[in-house]
Amino acid sequence: MPEPRKLKGLYHFAYPCRDAEETRRFYEDILGLPLVNCMMCERVPSTGEEQPYVHFFFELGDGSYIAFFDLGGDEPPAPSPNTPDWVQHFAIETDDIESVDAMRQRLEDHGVKVTPLVDHGFVRSVYFFDPNGLRLEIAARTEEPGFLAEAAGEAHEILAQWNRRKHPAEA
Repeated sequence: MPEPRKLKGLYHFAYPCRDAEETRRFYEDILGLPLVNCMMCERVPSTGEEQPYVHFFFELGDGSYIAFFDLGGDEPPAPSPNTPDWVQHFAIETDDIESVDAMRQRLEDHGVKVTPLVDHGFVRSVYFFDPNGLRLEIAARTEEPGFLAEAAGEAHEILAQWNRRKHPAEA
């Protein structure tokens, strides 16, 4: 079997929203991500299902997108009942810690509750929720030279340790 072809990068991440205009205001007016595409459809192309919706995209600086579906019901997306709210999140990279802090201040100025700056050792970031309950992270990389190569070299062993811990009977 041939090796899989390399996947190039993120094209878009899609998430449901309660209200398209509320979501647009947050992403475009507060976060500064331009709305670059909006499609109003009556049928789901991948399934053929009759379902009116609007699908709209905001562009990130690297040419990737965060996108949303408004299904017209004005219902907020339901959180996963078996997953803590801090687990599922979308991280957006910025240039430096000063930019993270400036965005933190901007969010607070718009009444958005934001965490203090969190230092993960290789990235510093803040966390907050959008109007749809999607947790977002604004992050700046701070890793020392060689960190990523060292982490990649250890990743499989650390995962194996976790799997042994999670399933001790199988170890």
